[in-house]
Amino acid sequence: MSKNRTYYIHWIGGVLLIFFVNLIGSFFYTGIDLTSDKRYTITDASMKYVKELKKPLELTVYITGEVPAGFKKLANAAENISNNYHRMSNGNFSIRFEKPGDGLSDSAKAYLFDSLQQLGVHPTNVKSQATDRTQTEETLVFPGAVLTGETGQIGIDFLEGQSSLDGLDALNNATSQLEYKITRAIKILERSKIPVVGYLAGNGEVLDLQVFDLIENVLKKEYGFGLIQVDSVPFIPQQFDILLINKPTHPFTEKQKLMIDQYIMHGGNVIWALDNLYASMDSLQKSNGSFLAYDMALNLDDQLFTYGVRINRDLVQDLESDQVPSIVGNIGSKPQIQLLPWPYAPLVSDFMSHPISRNLDKVLTSFPQSIDTISTTGISKTILLSSSIYSRKITTPALVEWKPVKTENDLQSFQVQHIPIAVLLEGNFPSLYKNRMSSEEQSSFERSTGEKFLSNSLLNQMIVVSDGDIFLNPVSDEDGPLAMGSNKYTRIQYGNKEFFKNILFYLSDGKELLSSRSKHFQLRLLSKDLLKEQAAFWKIFNLIAPVLLLLIYMLIFRQIRIRKYSMLSI
Repeated sequence: MSKNRTYYIHWIGGVLLIFFVNLIGSFFYTGIDLTSDKRYTITDASMKYVKELKKPLELTVYITGEVPAGFKKLANAAENISNNYHRMSNGNFSIRFEKPGDGLSDSAKAYLFDSLQQLGVHPTNVKSQATDRTQTEETLVFPGAVLTGETGQIGIDFLEGQSSLDGLDALNNATSQLEYKITRAIKILERSKIPVVGYLAGNGEVLDLQVFDLIENVLKKEYGFGLIQVDSVPFIPQQFDILLINKPTHPFTEKQKLMIDQYIMHGGNVIWALDNLYASMDSLQKSNGSFLAYDMALNLDDQLFTYGVRINRDLVQDLESDQVPSIVGNIGSKPQIQLLPWPYAPLVSDFMSHPISRNLDKVLTSFPQSIDTISTTGISKTILLSSSIYSRKITTPALVEWKPVKTENDLQSFQVQHIPIAVLLEGNFPSLYKNRMSSEEQSSFERSTGEKFLSNSLLNQMIVVSDGDIFLNPVSDEDGPLAMGSNKYTRIQYGNKEFFKNILFYLSDGKELLSSRSKHFQLRLLSKDLLKEQAAFWKIFNLIAPVLLLLIYMLIFRQIRIRKYSMLSI
């Protein structure tokens, strides 16, 4: 056989081998994730939901075109996850990229932008350097997507729950949370039963514009919602998967407490957002610069103690706090107002890495109190939110002033670390009324309610937050209700809404899926100081090194040829 024929056979055989390997590879997908943080590995919980998809879903991502590199990385991560989901779901999941408003008239573009914001995908202005490097340009970016299926559509804000102050970290955290957010949207669209949240009313709970964002933009969009007038029903129906007790201001009667207790005993989940002390910015603004915080006397101490927590009668201050306008002086007769840190508005976060609050932006609080956990058999306690390492407690009677931090000694007193503000309780809860009600009283309760009296609960969970304002939204005179967890002066939005969404998802039907929120991608950045010091060296190195490597290769290749052909000549 001639050499030419052998050559062509080998060449054709190699092409056919590559073709068949690619053909087989199109039916089977596998890969090895060599990254230390497993950024390309889909969690088992997500796989479970995606593999069970029976109807087609399409993810429309609105990050495309000329956008900064950080957003392109976010879009690439969404594409990578979606391609994996496409294979896992046998083609029932697809992705496409669309530039918002591209090719539309001004009126149609405005309508599209408004529709995206109604779905929860909000635009952000991104500043970038122009190509001529002489000025900066502003680009309107919609960092999110819309998932569409036969049952409807749901918006996904990739940056929700992330800080607007540190763009690099925010984008990195957003990238690590993409799998969870996309899979969460899949689960919400594919639900066979929609969880129902009951909002308890009758004890002075907030029912005005301060809960607009909570009710209209969270509960009604993703859950069933109902108002429970506690004194108008014989018991709290178990059709409510979650009961929200949001900033009550009037004491609870024993009858009301019994209703809540038996709701818990039958497996109901409760979110307690409580203030033990009456303290608010309104009180401070109406006073002469100070007021005395007093006990709300809600009559819930014994009930919470039985379940494993105690909300103390103190106020938590923190040097890591939000800002409020304060008068710093006068010029003539005009007061000079400046935004200053307000220690009674701590920015709290998670220090125990629980899926509910991990990789979340700071959560804004207002006059929170500290929480103690009580040793209770069969109940586990997890701190979800706590203060920073520079905090302190002000015990009652607590005098609230506009300028509580006055001297260096005051600053040095902020040495208490990680004061608990929000706690997750899980397990079998004992009833507050166990061994406190006679058999006749229990029988009377069962006849009047049609519910069996239980002394111990089924396996369930509850969350206790020692701040009644944490799930409220501020109201602006110009713009009306703002987003939950916003500062109405700076318009900075903190992670309160994402925290509330995660709580609802965890307590309803998303506990298993929330494990994917534990992903954390490590930023590996070059040292700016070393880069500045060694810039000249690395420029010269990058210029000379390729030439030197080429010369070395040529010398080695030349020596090999000299040796080879000198031996042949012998």
